Amino acid sequence: MNEQKGSKVILITGGAGFIGSHLAEALIHQNERIVIVDSINNYYDPRRKEENLAFIRQKANVVICQQDITDYDAMEDIVRKNRVTHIVHLAARAGVRASINNPQVYVDDNIIGTLVILELCRKHDIKHLIVASSSSIYGTNTKVPFSETDIVENIISPYGVTKRACELYSYCYHRLYGFPITCLRFFTVYGPRGRPDMMVYKFTKAILESTPIQVFGEGTTQRDYTFVTDIVEGIIAALNTPMKFEIINLGNSSPVELRRIITILEELLGKKAIQEHHPLPPGDVSVTYADISKAQRLLGYKPKIKIGEGLARFVAWYHQQEASK
Repeated sequence: MNEQKGSKVILITGGAGFIGSHLAEALIHQNERIVIVDSINNYYDPRRKEENLAFIRQKANVVICQQDITDYDAMEDIVRKNRVTHIVHLAARAGVRASINNPQVYVDDNIIGTLVILELCRKHDIKHLIVASSSSIYGTNTKVPFSETDIVENIISPYGVTKRACELYSYCYHRLYGFPITCLRFFTVYGPRGRPDMMVYKFTKAILESTPIQVFGEGTTQRDYTFVTDIVEGIIAALNTPMKFEIINLGNSSPVELRRIITILEELLGKKAIQEHHPLPPGDVSVTYADISKAQRLLGYKPKIKIGEGLARFVAWYHQQEASK
């Protein structure tokens, strides 16, 4: 049974980030009470996260805490003082390629941080936990589309391994302590406020500045690009539909080749890209493709934004934020 709006206090970890800030705004518009926790670290320019919070800070039903989620005592204090009932755990060290260069940071932030959240849920009667997972878990699986029932033994990045570990810990905690947990596997989320290390952002910036873009795998790699508002709708549907334990794909179920993305961006920006071609780097996969039938069945999930419209929205936002500098 869906829970009534306003009956929850929702803690969003990573709430100043790309997906987190969009989720926070959507929940504010639904008059939910939220608590945002974000370390606002220097993985990328912290000013971007401050900009993400600009609208949110104006609202009365929001508490914002700058805090590292791996600090259990501080996190417990936040949960207790704000009487948190639900948690959406988005905070994580992101990036497949960066995880290959510095895997220890990913263990600390992703696995240890998730264990802190699980312990808080166990000790403070949290009604429902949403854990952000990733399509990286499917690794080099060749069966497409990727289904939640697939065996996932082919993970090829430390980032993907940490996300799978978080799923396994979540399942263990559910079985031992009984509270509901839903793990959502996100597929290549893009849109306004996207991180500057993400491909769509990097390519847009490079094309406008007439600097080369690095094209891996001859541009034939495919990703299941999913617009951020579709992901947010899926998160909210999961939040309002507590189940015992589920792992659910959230994607667009429509893979797009990299060279198609480049063509669309060239058309939107009115400039040709300068391309440098390179072999596919370690950790990258040739395709991601979500089977979203489970999300459709359990959550009524239905992604709406096609790639052309999504990229147009991103480019409009990019021009706007550049003009405001």
